[in-house]
Amino acid sequence: MVEPHVAAILKPPIASVSLPEARALCDRLTRTHYENFTVMSWLVPRDLRPHVAALYAYCRTVDDIGDEAPGDRLALLDRYEAQLDAAFSGDPVHPVLIALRETIRRFDLPRKPFARLIEANRIDQRTSRYISYSELLGYCENSANPVGRLLLRLFGYHDAERFALSDATCTALQLTNFWQDVRRDRMAGRIYLPQDEMAGFGVSEADLDEGRATEALRTLIRFQVERTRGLFGEGIPLIDSVRGRLRADLTLFSRGGLSILDAIERQGFDPLVRRPTLGRAAKLGLILSSLFSSRWRRRL
Repeated sequence: MVEPHVAAILKPPIASVSLPEARALCDRLTRTHYENFTVMSWLVPRDLRPHVAALYAYCRTVDDIGDEAPGDRLALLDRYEAQLDAAFSGDPVHPVLIALRETIRRFDLPRKPFARLIEANRIDQRTSRYISYSELLGYCENSANPVGRLLLRLFGYHDAERFALSDATCTALQLTNFWQDVRRDRMAGRIYLPQDEMAGFGVSEADLDEGRATEALRTLIRFQVERTRGLFGEGIPLIDSVRGRLRADLTLFSRGGLSILDAIERQGFDPLVRRPTLGRAAKLGLILSSLFSSRWRRRL
């Protein structure tokens, strides 16, 4: 069954929905889609929640079009980008873009970060392998980093220094998702482990089809996990550079990602045996401990 946010791009509605209806859809998407990294917590100020939800719903919709929509996904992404253009200069009919239009206007958000997220999903339609880590980082510049920059703008931050710190954290989160989903991505025909590093560690594509990781794959995953932890460390100063509840939310982003890396390590750096995840109890523990302790940073 195609969900409403994707169905609305497959067959655009004849008439626009109201802003409250559009925001209700965004809120449902935020609350019902499973994510390891808390996107919309009770820590977000109440007046910002509709706008954070609109941002999340936009990202969720473009990803679902790129990953799950039936038919010509490149054409559907073009159609979604036309709705993005309408949100900036016209009257969109897609409910997510109706909600996002109000966020764009209130916070004077630029178009480019939104367009880069669409481009990342176009890349996914054309590219299933990455030759090098540098090429993979280039993909993250489109797929992940715009989200952090847009979130900072919602909280009133627009400077290059904070954007750079945010990029480190967002890239680390994206890479963590790749190492978590090695098997799932392989089943979808994609491999995000850099090809030159796979060759260097003696890992073949066939190794990714096994029920358990080979020793060579474990060593490669260990290398990726440690490098990604280093990226999280680079982004940590962002937390102390912001005020209020955003500081707690940024803490959760980093701790959530680091916890997934820890789960991969506990599995012996084997992402094939099962998908490392965080349960509800673990998420609640992260929230509570993040509010009252900064000792977790000492490990970085």
